[in-house]
Amino acid sequence: MIKVGVIGYGYWGPNLVRNFMDAPGSTVVAVCDLRTERLAQLRIRYPTIHTVNDPNLLFNDSSLDAIVIATPVSSHFELAMAALRAGKHVLVEKPLAANSEQATQLIDEAARRKRVLMVDHTFVYTAAVRKIRELLNANALGDIYYYDAVRVNLGLFQHDVNVIWDLAIHDLSIMDYVLPAKATAVSATGISHIPGQPENVAYMTLFFDNRMIAHVHVNWLTPVKVRHTLIGGSEKMILYDDLEPSEKVKIYDKGVTISQSAEAVYEMLVSYRSGDMWAPRLDATEALQTEALHFIDCLENGEQPATDGQAGLRLVRTVEAAEKSLRAKGQLVEIQ
Repeated sequence: MIKVGVIGYGYWGPNLVRNFMDAPGSTVVAVCDLRTERLAQLRIRYPTIHTVNDPNLLFNDSSLDAIVIATPVSSHFELAMAALRAGKHVLVEKPLAANSEQATQLIDEAARRKRVLMVDHTFVYTAAVRKIRELLNANALGDIYYYDAVRVNLGLFQHDVNVIWDLAIHDLSIMDYVLPAKATAVSATGISHIPGQPENVAYMTLFFDNRMIAHVHVNWLTPVKVRHTLIGGSEKMILYDDLEPSEKVKIYDKGVTISQSAEAVYEMLVSYRSGDMWAPRLDATEALQTEALHFIDCLENGEQPATDGQAGLRLVRTVEAAEKSLRAKGQLVEIQ
């Protein structure tokens, strides 16, 4: 039985506690949060969980096998490093760290201690995203042309990171998991409409070494919530709508055919193909439950997490390049 300690019981912490309590093979022993009122709510639902205000009490608890961190980004490095140095396995909420130097140090420390370092890129563990990866790996779409995503809602405004760190990183994690190639450069623009606060609207365009291109629009200031992704290929196209209750992934047998005949020089070179649409059946298991089980499996069997430290580092480097481009009003920046 993997014994887990959770640091942070705010917006995301309750979901992590619930899933590690429900997952076969793990139990939550202790939860740390600075707000006593949050811990009081926790004790009502889980009277057996020990609650503390000092994370050092979790690091020094020899009975704990793993620490799960769900705190603001600015605290990820300090808490994750302390947990690793205490000999704990670590699952940290996205993003892994506030910069690539911190992320690299965490990866090195985890390797040195022979501990699992995993990042909570939740969407990677959804049945929809895993089905998309399966389709792309099977070349069902042909050559991938583009990835186009809109991820907008009204709030939740963050005070320590901008909307790219908060929302776009979800789409970056999906792209990192499903696309056959990695982005090599990025152009980003954005703006803040609240004085003294991070950018709440941003647009990112990512470039690849092949003909693929990706675009991500993120916004904290829209009247409706939208989670809409299009992936276009030479053979088929995918519409992924995370808010759709049942048919989250739809595959369209639609596209264009380029005529290569000599006669076509004097005619329209593009013909349109419109075939069937089908929606695959998806597993209804909650993504966080799949993620918790994967984390437990990695600890018990020495497996490498699908969203390991290296995946977290790639995303942090992409966001760093995007921020550099944003400050230069969209100038193209290479991704390290």
